[in-house]
Amino acid sequence: MQFGMPTLIENRTLEDNIRLCRKLGLQFLELNMNFPEYQIHELESIDRFYQAADEAGLYYTIHLDENCNIADFNMLVADAYLETIRRTIEAAKRLIPLRDKYGYPLRDGQGKPLQDGQGIPSWAGQGVESQPLVLNMHMHHGIYITLPDRKVQMYDRDFDTYMESFTRFRSLCEEWIGDSDIIITIENTDGFRSYEKNAIEYLLGSDKFGLTWDIGHSKAAGEMDVPFIMEHSGRLRHFHIHDGIAESSGQEGRNHLALGDGEINIQEKLSIAEERNARCVLETKTITALEKSVEYLKELY
Repeated sequence: MQFGMPTLIENRTLEDNIRLCRKLGLQFLELNMNFPEYQIHELESIDRFYQAADEAGLYYTIHLDENCNIADFNMLVADAYLETIRRTIEAAKRLIPLRDKYGYPLRDGQGKPLQDGQGIPSWAGQGVESQPLVLNMHMHHGIYITLPDRKVQMYDRDFDTYMESFTRFRSLCEEWIGDSDIIITIENTDGFRSYEKNAIEYLLGSDKFGLTWDIGHSKAAGEMDVPFIMEHSGRLRHFHIHDGIAESSGQEGRNHLALGDGEINIQEKLSIAEERNARCVLETKTITALEKSVEYLKELY
């Protein structure tokens, strides 16, 4: 099992995050492109990012901007997001050697990556020799129009236009990724809309796409995405691990809690992650909660 941490708002610099990641004995850092310091023009300073991680003996995954809306009806906006993703993929390609040095879970006695027929566990799937470098993304719900008796999601109303955007998106990502060991994983948040499920299933028709299971979001949303996720459990490649509390008695659901501070069966979810050879980001939002979560894992294992 490979565990990592997100870039935290309490840490103002890449180096601060890397120091904490190393101190806690975690293996990778998930760069969050919602932060100004990890925008694409910063991320393209590859030498700095590479050297800092290499010296610490860790690697990266990347969390795309949550506002990344490739289906925006304004094509100028959609094209800007697509170009951001294209450039992020190019940057990620140059970070793969870090994953190769510090992220392979399947190696032989000489430290070389295992190939087919060399003892790869059955759960790893056909042809799997590593965990691809992940670019994690959210589905943007789009806007809705409030009528007297209901809310109408514009992507639901204009579903054909919405799907045209995802047809283009999948094709472009397949071209941009090529034969690089990179995968884009779609994360659950507050409940997939019906039109989003259709788009996700279309994306999963390509081996360049997979799923991220955020177990804290799932709990806070009343586990409404679990049937869809389990229906496609073979495509799980990434986990966001944090504790959560379900909505009840008028109280909003809570997540991003330290492991052990909520209602989630953490060991059960980690077992699924292990079966899928998926990475786990300990996605708490504070240093204190992250430290507590690492201690929880030490006790668990």
